[in-house]
Amino acid sequence: MRIVRIVGVGVLSATLLAGCLPGFGGSADVGLGGIGDPYFPTYGNSGYDVTRYGLKVRFDPATGRLDGTTTVQATATQQLDRFHLDLYGLTVSGVTVGGRPAHAAREGDELVITPAAPVAKGAAFTAEVTYGGRPADTPDRDAENNGFFTSRRGAVAVGEPQSAAAWFPVNDHPRDKALYDIELTVPDGYSGISNGLLRGRTQRDGWQTWQWEVTSPMASYLALMAVGRYRVAQGEHKGKPVITAIAEKVPVGEADRNLARSPEVADFLETIAGPYPFDAYGGVVVAERRVEDEMESQTRPVYTAQTWADGPDTGILAHELAHQWFGNSVSVDTWRDIWLNEGFATYAEWLWLEHDGGPSVQQQYDQRYADRGSDLWQVPPGDPGREEIFSDSVYERGAMTLHALRKLVGDETFFGMLRTWTDRHRDGNAGTADFIALAEQAAGRRLDGFFDQWLYTKGRPS
Repeated sequence: MRIVRIVGVGVLSATLLAGCLPGFGGSADVGLGGIGDPYFPTYGNSGYDVTRYGLKVRFDPATGRLDGTTTVQATATQQLDRFHLDLYGLTVSGVTVGGRPAHAAREGDELVITPAAPVAKGAAFTAEVTYGGRPADTPDRDAENNGFFTSRRGAVAVGEPQSAAAWFPVNDHPRDKALYDIELTVPDGYSGISNGLLRGRTQRDGWQTWQWEVTSPMASYLALMAVGRYRVAQGEHKGKPVITAIAEKVPVGEADRNLARSPEVADFLETIAGPYPFDAYGGVVVAERRVEDEMESQTRPVYTAQTWADGPDTGILAHELAHQWFGNSVSVDTWRDIWLNEGFATYAEWLWLEHDGGPSVQQQYDQRYADRGSDLWQVPPGDPGREEIFSDSVYERGAMTLHALRKLVGDETFFGMLRTWTDRHRDGNAGTADFIALAEQAAGRRLDGFFDQWLYTKGRPS
């Protein structure tokens, strides 16, 4: 996610099984609501690991009603007499586990499922949930713009740190990444845009179904649903499809020109972070006014109608595309590690702007460091606190940490470290401790004092 800040210079802003970590599991036979995140303890669920979601969703913009069936393929990491899925704002009409009817109860935003027979530890199982209703708009649920936003023009499901549970039952935490098959059925004349590869479109009785496949593990908050009238363009880059969708309400011009540079920016980022980690490129420009910030949805970042209202700005492309490596391919283990997403994406943005003729990275750093009274020094980016996960410090002081590290260890070691990071943790999860260990290994020395000052201490680092 990129949040615009005004600061003088134009600033744009090891896979782990759920339930397997000490203190994060449930009892011997109950998967608990909450995966153990220190900032958001109710997010996600323990006791199982999802391998694939199959989503079949029908949405009618005229009524705002959504009807869906979600198939969850998972493996039990402990014996399960019952387990939880995250879901809010929708009514469940039926649940099966292993093809047999299961009992379902609601506990707030948790769907508690009791299968007809316990699921043995280590066993693969399939749960199917049928549900429907008018999704709840929840823009202020826990942090920046989360949830399902509807208007007469369509709908957008997008947001961080949680949005998936607004439109399908899910283990809603980045630690449980999975593959996805997504079918969006919408009225003729509307588009149903999501992540990954477009496998096909079928038409029947005034409705059109868009079929998408996500072939690399994806954190649930990155799942995208955009329904509306879009001008959709398809191309190819390096043998991979490029699919863009721009709301018809957005005038033809700046948005189209900027979005068309996405492959060029991605190619530059490959020189920093290694090979592009996914099998599709693209982007979506939405016209829903309540979606105020850009979002790094996997393979298809979301931009707003205002993103390019004032003219060209490729820094934002660099930020959201950098997230494809930092945040999407390598995902946080807990939300406390958010600087690994936003600090890295901001630094990649600064590198791109320097490459594209803008201010140098050193200028970006110096301009911020010179401000002794800045709020950057009041929030430690390595542990910002639940209410500050999208603070300026997480973005900008996070990026400054990387630049200071680069100056400390040298360019060759630093950029080699970034490529090792994205390669070692590709399609998985990692935390700040993992990055510090890599940095110390690459530098050949302890860096405790450096990281303590930059990531964990209030005040301006010396």
